[in-house]
Amino acid sequence: MRLFCVAILWFVMAGMPTTQAAAPKDPFKSQSDILKWIAGYKAKPEPNRLPDAVRAMSAFGAFRDLDQAGIYIGFMAGVLGSNSAKAEVLVARMFPMPPEDQVAIVRAIAYSGIPEWKQILEKFIERMPARKVLIQHHLYGKAPTLETLPLDQSPAALDTLWGFYFATGSPAPVRRIVSVLTWARDGNNVEKLTLGSMAKWTLATNAQKDHQLLMHLKNEMNRQPKEVLRELREVIEAAETFETGRLRKDAVAAIEELKRKGPQSVRNTAFWGQAGQTALALGCVVAGVLGQAEIAVPCVVGGAVSSAALKLMAPQ
Repeated sequence: MRLFCVAILWFVMAGMPTTQAAAPKDPFKSQSDILKWIAGYKAKPEPNRLPDAVRAMSAFGAFRDLDQAGIYIGFMAGVLGSNSAKAEVLVARMFPMPPEDQVAIVRAIAYSGIPEWKQILEKFIERMPARKVLIQHHLYGKAPTLETLPLDQSPAALDTLWGFYFATGSPAPVRRIVSVLTWARDGNNVEKLTLGSMAKWTLATNAQKDHQLLMHLKNEMNRQPKEVLRELREVIEAAETFETGRLRKDAVAAIEELKRKGPQSVRNTAFWGQAGQTALALGCVVAGVLGQAEIAVPCVVGGAVSSAALKLMAPQ
């Protein structure tokens, strides 16, 4: 459900054009409010609300665990990237921001892809002295951009790509998510198998509700290499037949089998307990952004994976 509380009204009275000041938008009262706003953003962009949303994200602890904050950072980057003429003004209005949460602003600027992103970062060094080293890493190419963000090191990278897509509808982040689909059949690496499976499931789950995304996926059939096409066909079929539950079950079964039968190097369940559950949270958050807020909110509050996320991916 999309909630947009107030519209700007223009009307004519007594034969003269009279402008009524826009009433202030209702504040974001919870992470659920933020997710609902993100869900409806592509249909009705409101870039001027981004600073309020970012401050609310900070207040609700959305940046407390950066591994869980990818969807927000990617969304921030997408809004800035789509509004390059006002990006500097939008960033300025995000302050004051606690130093520990300024990492999200730095990354959003760097991931935005606007031509002048380095100049904008340089202008805000004085307002973020605690983040000077991080800013310099981005300025001098020691930190990745969105296009070079490694996808095999953390599920947060996939979250970031999803966030950028929710802000822009661009096929570029979708293309990068599609590129890891081959990992959904990786028989040697539980980390890649988990990430590939989550990419496959979230693509299908989102595409069954988002026609634009489904069209992006179909267009990728003409772009992707042979090893990706098999997985992509399954994603499209699951989205069009509303059989995404089968993908979830297949993913869980494959991961459990690899944990049981794989080589010793992948039997260590420490990563599964950490990154694997983060990947579950990824699917949980993405589901919430597209309308299942009752699932998503427990996953992101406090940066912890809840029983709701685990239940979502558990075999039925």
